[in-house]
Amino acid sequence: MLTYAIRRLFLSIPTLLFISFVIFMLLQLAPGDPMAQVPLTVPPEVKQKMREALGVGEPALVQYWKWLVQVFWIEPQVAIDAMFGTNWSEGKQRVISWQTRSPVMDIVIQRIPQTLWVVGVAYVVAILIALPIGIYSAYRQYSVFDQAGTFVTMIGFSIPPFFTGPLLIVIFSVQLGWFPSIYDTTHVVNDWASFKEQLQQMIMPVMVLALQITAMLSRYMRASMLDNLGQDYVRTARAKGLSESAVVLVHVLRNSMIPVVTVIALGIPSIFGGAIITENVFKVNGIGQLLLTWLFANDLPGVMTLTFIFAVLIVLFNLIADILYGLLDPRIRYD
Repeated sequence: MLTYAIRRLFLSIPTLLFISFVIFMLLQLAPGDPMAQVPLTVPPEVKQKMREALGVGEPALVQYWKWLVQVFWIEPQVAIDAMFGTNWSEGKQRVISWQTRSPVMDIVIQRIPQTLWVVGVAYVVAILIALPIGIYSAYRQYSVFDQAGTFVTMIGFSIPPFFTGPLLIVIFSVQLGWFPSIYDTTHVVNDWASFKEQLQQMIMPVMVLALQITAMLSRYMRASMLDNLGQDYVRTARAKGLSESAVVLVHVLRNSMIPVVTVIALGIPSIFGGAIITENVFKVNGIGQLLLTWLFANDLPGVMTLTFIFAVLIVLFNLIADILYGLLDPRIRYD
């Protein structure tokens, strides 16, 4: 297993390099000008100097090479400096956002906690709700519970966040006044009272995201359970006198989790990617809103770095899902 994981990690390097090059070239072809937001009163010669300082006028391959060096060499040194208090990276040029003139990774690190508070909690809540619903719906197929679960999941699939978000704001913020309509990103949790305020402002965006994720995961779980409940080994286990709970929760559930693990693992990178629509509806100052801001500003270094981080997470969690296959199914071997 360890040899397989190391081999996959080495093979992912050229894959990630190819992905980064494709993303970079696509962004180069995108319309827009990073100097478009500069006031019209700025003289053209000053704008030209600003372009040269940002490296905009250089050839595309030169820009790509500089970005690679900054991401793979300078940024790791900065991380080591932060961990051990050294200054090896002092004076070296980092990946700078064209819009804010600040290091991109510093901005991303500042936004990640807000995204994890909302999107991460929503993902955990959705998993805890979806798996039991999918298991029981499959075991009690066509029951009232199964039909009600199917109805709710269809709603979760059908209604987009840009509708459910404002709807919850109107009901719970405007009409009832239970929860704040805008997420306060400056709020600091340092005691029980501030923690309760954090929970209050998280409830509505978490509800919007958890509804969609629960709908998806519960249907996958139900379908996988139904596929395994009709297998011969289930009838054999029952014929041997095993209790129904042991048959369903040990034998059937373990085999049913194999495809569901893929869905869960591949969905984890979306946590760090944020939820663009939900974060904008509730004014959550997270990664999703940051990506949208940089896209509108044609901030090539920011968009490039964020999309590459998403690609790394997807490759990494693909590997984790494959390893979990071997843990869940003894028949799978990577030797």
